[in-house]
Order: sequence, then C-alpha cells, then structure tokens
Amino acid sequence: MKYDPEKHHRRSIRLKGYDYSQDGAYFVTICTHNRVCLFGEVVDGELRLNELGEIVAWTWRDLPNHVPNVELDAFVVMPNHVHGIVVIPAAPEDTVAVVGAGSEPVKSPACWKLVSGMRVERVDVSH
Repeated sequence: MKYDPEKHHRRSIRLKGYDYSQDGAYFVTICTHNRVCLFGEVVDGELRLNELGEIVAWTWRDLPNHVPNVELDAFVVMPNHVHGIVVIPAAPEDTVAVVGAGSEPVKSPACWKLVSGMRVERVDVSH
C-alpha cells in the first residue's frame, strides 16, 4: 500500500510537557521525504541495503564517536526509514547531553552524490 497523507494521519506520540532533554531511552524513527525507498529493498522477505543504506547504518553506529553522552541500543535500517533506540545516560550536573550537538556530516564525495536532493521528512521521538 502506497503512503497517502490524506488517508494516513499520524498524531504525535510525544508526551505533553515531557522534557525530552533529560536522561532516558528514546525510540527514534527517521523517514525519508515522501517515503522514497532510498536505503535498499526487501527481496523475498529479506532486507537488502544499497550503498546509501550501508552508509546510514555505519553513520548510526558511529554516532557515539561524534555525539557526547549518547549510547545506542537496537536499530534497523529499512528501505525508507530508520528505527533506533538512543540512550542518554544521566550526566553530571554541570554538563548537558544534547543529541545532535557537535556531530559532523559525512565528508565522502560519493556519499553526497548518493544523497543529493534527499531530505528527512519526519523524525519521531518517544520516551
């Protein structure tokens, strides 16, 4: 079934008033724009990542090398989205744990050729 924004309405699953900057485990979903299958395909019930999908998987695993105070749990790259669990441990009083701060973009020219025109459509975070 093709995604139809007129039919498929999603409400936010975020908790109203919850401070998502505090420590805890967060389930994150990142979708490609228009749900285009950029990361691979499912063939005979098996996921086959393409080169961009492999870059996404590598980048996810490499996050702790670029983002302080973050730990990763289970994750999966699907053809048009990524699911993962990010754990922000309790930080000392004088530090702030911010996911995304200080991260560096992938500098590989081959990667940029693959992702030219790609943008993230939706990022869901739930605690």
